[in-house]
Amino acid sequence: MSKPEFFATPGYGDTQLANMHYSQAVRVGDRVETSGQGGWDDDWNFPDSLEEEIVQAFENVERTLATAGATWRDVIAVNSYHIPDSADFIGEVHNGVMVEQFRKRMGDRSPIWTEIGVPALGAPKMRVEIRVTAIITNHPESVDPAAGTSAADLV
Repeated sequence: MSKPEFFATPGYGDTQLANMHYSQAVRVGDRVETSGQGGWDDDWNFPDSLEEEIVQAFENVERTLATAGATWRDVIAVNSYHIPDSADFIGEVHNGVMVEQFRKRMGDRSPIWTEIGVPALGAPKMRVEIRVTAIITNHPESVDPAAGTSAADLV
């Protein structure tokens, strides 16, 4: 069995590790798990727009996966937590932007997805949080012709 390796995303992850004593990702062998990623910037500011917050959360997941040698194309499972737009539905904006980002970042990959409405998240202005599981695989389409290596080769 491989030994767990823990990672802090440069910027906000370093802050959370120092202040809250948790890591942003863990890797065991080829499996990567992330902690929940919100739509914050490195200074813990949130966009006013829900759409921008969701896109930034996807960016933060991408940054966090990269610290452990993974990409969105390695993702097999997504759990997302949302402050709903109404009492009986998470909302069209939440769903629309999530699906748009899935298609943009994962191409043909269609991971399993659990979407959960919650009354509150870890920060007062936070409206979405995304946690993923990835299995690192080789992606020939990610080969850099100049370098001759793929992202998986860099692990």
